[in-house]
Amino acid sequence: MDECQTSENFMSSKEQTISHAKDAEEIDKEQNKQDQVSLKTIDELREEHIERIAALESQLQESIQRERDAFLRSRAEVENIRRRAEQDLERVHKFALEKFSNELLPVIDNLERAVDLANQSNINLLSMIEGIKLTLKSMLDTVRKFGIEQVDEIDVPFNPALHQAMTLMESDQHKSNHVMMVMQKGYTLNGRLIRPAMVAVSKAKSL
Repeated sequence: MDECQTSENFMSSKEQTISHAKDAEEIDKEQNKQDQVSLKTIDELREEHIERIAALESQLQESIQRERDAFLRSRAEVENIRRRAEQDLERVHKFALEKFSNELLPVIDNLERAVDLANQSNINLLSMIEGIKLTLKSMLDTVRKFGIEQVDEIDVPFNPALHQAMTLMESDQHKSNHVMMVMQKGYTLNGRLIRPAMVAVSKAKSL
């Protein structure tokens, strides 16, 4: 009976060992599953963080680009306003100068006419004539500083952008379609015509 009991005890101990081994194996499997789940969870979290960081970086870049675009638009608008203000100021300045010039031209015409019609042989008038000439020269020098120039050349081709033909005259001393005589001087302001020169234009003699 003791042998049977011993045998039974041995079998029971062996079964317990096997049972413990199975339990340990099950525990290891469960632990492995949990480890795999943990690794998967960590990978998923890492991926989520990467995606979130990428999304935040994208939003940041978009925000920076919007701010940059807004800054560039604002700067361009300021530049346009400044340019328009300068153009408006220039137009006002040119308009005021042109108006002043047009008011001044008849005065210059009268001074030139006075010199041309004065009796140069009258000794009593010489000092007055010289005074008028000096006044005229001073005035022309002054207006020239503001960009006003005379159009008074002769023997130059007729230019409708500068001249107003008052008459056509036959001439064998001038080339055809050239300015023979200036009846009234023209003027330009900074290269732009403000009054055409009134001229006589030559034409070829009839055969």
